[in-house]
Amino acid sequence: MLDQVRQFIQEHALFNLETDTLLVAVSGGQDSVALAEVLHQLGAQFAVAHCHFGLRGDEADADEQFVRKLAKKYEVPYFAEFFQTKAFAEQEGISTQMAARALRYEWFERIRRTQGLTYVATAHHQRDAAETMLLNLTHGTGLAGLHGIPPKNGHIVRPLLGIGKPELFEYLVENQLMWREDASNDSPVYQRNRLRQEVLPVLRDINPNLDQTLQFTAERVGGAEEIVRRYVQDTAAEAQRTEADATYLDIRLLQKTAATALVLHELLRPFGFSFPVVKDMVAAFGAESGRRFESPTHRLVKDREQLVITPKNLTRFGTHQLQAGQEVLKIDGLHLRLELQEVTETFEVPRGKAVAALDADALKFPLIVRPWQEGDWFMPIGMKGKKKISDFLIDQKVPLNLKDNVQVLCSGDGKIAWVIGFRPDERFRVNDDTERVLVVKRM
Repeated sequence: MLDQVRQFIQEHALFNLETDTLLVAVSGGQDSVALAEVLHQLGAQFAVAHCHFGLRGDEADADEQFVRKLAKKYEVPYFAEFFQTKAFAEQEGISTQMAARALRYEWFERIRRTQGLTYVATAHHQRDAAETMLLNLTHGTGLAGLHGIPPKNGHIVRPLLGIGKPELFEYLVENQLMWREDASNDSPVYQRNRLRQEVLPVLRDINPNLDQTLQFTAERVGGAEEIVRRYVQDTAAEAQRTEADATYLDIRLLQKTAATALVLHELLRPFGFSFPVVKDMVAAFGAESGRRFESPTHRLVKDREQLVITPKNLTRFGTHQLQAGQEVLKIDGLHLRLELQEVTETFEVPRGKAVAALDADALKFPLIVRPWQEGDWFMPIGMKGKKKISDFLIDQKVPLNLKDNVQVLCSGDGKIAWVIGFRPDERFRVNDDTERVLVVKRM
């Protein structure tokens, strides 16, 4: 088995047995005891880490003492942490299992960094990977869930992933190794245990080599996922445009892709949209503008021939004042810099959507920055008549989910001097009689 593990480490480039130092997660159970012994036999340099979750009373205390002695046997550094797992789970509103997972991996990474270790090694094996694949399939998953547990994920490595559970048990017996039993591993309360006790035995009757079969399947799925990843990456390069306020996707280019819903789901994965919602989006490609879709963190709107994605925390701003002489205004999502300049022969009016040059003597202080409101109007520079801001934004083709974030800079008498980021007002334009100019830049 040592040769198998050594070959697996090399094949998947997990780590260098001669130069890397590992933090080995050891619970005291069969699998982690086997991992520690295998790494010791292979000559790896490692430290031992043990998590006490405070869930099993005296049994957990005995586990910790057992692992402490194991580390002493190997003459390696030992780290233990005692977690308040239930309190953390209640605080975060998550299950005890999820809490334990979050706590241990955060702690493993902290120890790895502070102690200058290279990787964290866990004892996941072939059967664990099979169980994970089937659980993911039961709950619904994409390609990532179908390849189960990866051999290497960042600084986490799993040297035993190519080894079956029966082989591990034989190794323990042959080497006369002791371990601790965890009664919770047999509790039918946990979904994984029900799968292990009730479902997998039936599947193994059908295919005695189920774990290895699923491992090979996982490898093929992992290869397919890489092909899809590259295809999605190429599609994103053409169809996706990211700006400070939103992300835009070109519908016409998306429609030309193979398996459009799958590709769009991968593009939208960072924004938290589920696959059923993505299918509804694709069905709405031919619908009129304004269709809106929600994820827990983002909002997507179909706007003409594009999809516009914005974070939900882009909310309407409050009202803020700018006093005479004030040079900077910083609020969430908006940074304005103001500079008062004298008009000289060399003065040139700055151009661009991110800057407004206003006749300072036409303004009344304090100035006000606020969201635009229904009914607001201004006189876009170059026009003599009024224009409702709602109509102006339509003319500017501003997507629906970005309109709420448009703000206006108002003179103290209430007149709108600048629709920020778009157009100043004619009434405050710099002309031949202007002596002082207030230059306002959006940074």
